Amino acid sequence: MNLNFWLIQAFNGVSYGALLFLVGSGLSLIFGVMRIVNLSHGSYFLLGGYVALTVIWTTGSWVLSIPVAALAVAGVGLLMERLFLRSEGLEYLRTAVIALAIAVLVSLAVSRWTHAGIGSIQFWAVALVVAVGLYFLLSRISVVAIEADPLRQVLLTVGFAFLFQQAALDIWTGNNFDITPPPVLSQSVPIGGIYFPLYRVFMIALALVIGIGLWLAMEKTNIGAKVRATVDDAQMARGVGIDTSRVSMMIFSLGAALAAIGGVIGGAFLGVYIGLDFEMLPIAFAVVIIGGMGSLGGAAIGALLVGLADNFGKALFPEISYFTLYAPMALILAIKPTGLFGRD
Repeated sequence: MNLNFWLIQAFNGVSYGALLFLVGSGLSLIFGVMRIVNLSHGSYFLLGGYVALTVIWTTGSWVLSIPVAALAVAGVGLLMERLFLRSEGLEYLRTAVIALAIAVLVSLAVSRWTHAGIGSIQFWAVALVVAVGLYFLLSRISVVAIEADPLRQVLLTVGFAFLFQQAALDIWTGNNFDITPPPVLSQSVPIGGIYFPLYRVFMIALALVIGIGLWLAMEKTNIGAKVRATVDDAQMARGVGIDTSRVSMMIFSLGAALAAIGGVIGGAFLGVYIGLDFEMLPIAFAVVIIGGMGSLGGAAIGALLVGLADNFGKALFPEISYFTLYAPMALILAIKPTGLFGRD
């Protein structure tokens, strides 16, 4: 193991950490602002890759696939946050969606016994009757706000994760795909006699640009001040006139968009396949736990540590690579449960 080995492994670890920053920073901000444990965040990574593939197959443009994937997945996150992760606002529409979904499931069960097709009048008549009855029943049931119920957060978001995965399987099949970057990024650049893949250099540069942009937005703008106030004390922020609901909507959409960009960028060397979402989710949580919830700086440091630990662990100790990946997280939790930059 010469010096070149250590330099190459360090470079690969930093570039992987750059990818993890895109996923972990959004997850950290979502929890910091909304206090929502979002177990469907890995699905945004997967959906971003699949949407990018669709754009590339349709237009042939890899560059166009990045903003399209970010906007599409941000829209999915926005709908999910507005309808299901907020206890205030669109409760009537949320109740109607839940009632209709349950009614369709009931109608599917009935159709098995009556042999009625999904397009039949009988099927939709049963669905309509059940939906109306459930709507009036659910609208009169008082439930605990989801912000104060971590179990509901976990069950709801992991349920969405499975739904997104099944939707991806139905739309894009279960085949493994690769996102091919432009030829200019497929080359290697020599630095000090070592050839470094230009695509990984691009990943690091992109993470730096996005990280600096997020830091400037959070620290130097009025919107960033509102976000920081919401993270520190949401109740006090509402008391001084900050629309915390709008702040939450913006942050959730931003987090989903960042994960989608990660899915596009990571698709070039990780691939895009069913199950990638649940592979990325625990790694993203390791980043957030190490850095601390709600901290961009913490997400950056956590992503760097996890990226280096993962790469060096697989290179030096492949038999215990999972231990080397999660050992830093366990150590930091034992010393500082809130993470390196987390707040009590």
